Amino acid sequence: MDDQIAQSPAAPSSSDATYRVTADELRAFIERFERLEAEKKDIADQQKEVMAEAKGRGYDTKVIRKLITLRRREPDDIAEEEAVLEMYKEALGMR
Repeated sequence: MDDQIAQSPAAPSSSDATYRVTADELRAFIERFERLEAEKKDIADQQKEVMAEAKGRGYDTKVIRKLITLRRREPDDIAEEEAVLEMYKEALGMR
């Protein structure tokens, strides 16, 4: 496809190099992104293996995922959410 751009009769000959460089740069961005996508898939597969191993050892993976989510958050945000949850539970007689 970059040959079509570089050899296009409508494109001035002085800018042919610019078109080729742009096509090479674009190809490089796309290839980098594709490599990252492949790495992301590999990491996701490894994460699934970790959870399968944890499940095999008797751990509740749903709770593990919740703990991972909580560890990313600020302690104050967690405390506020828990306080509101307790207030709502009390209002519904779930305490």
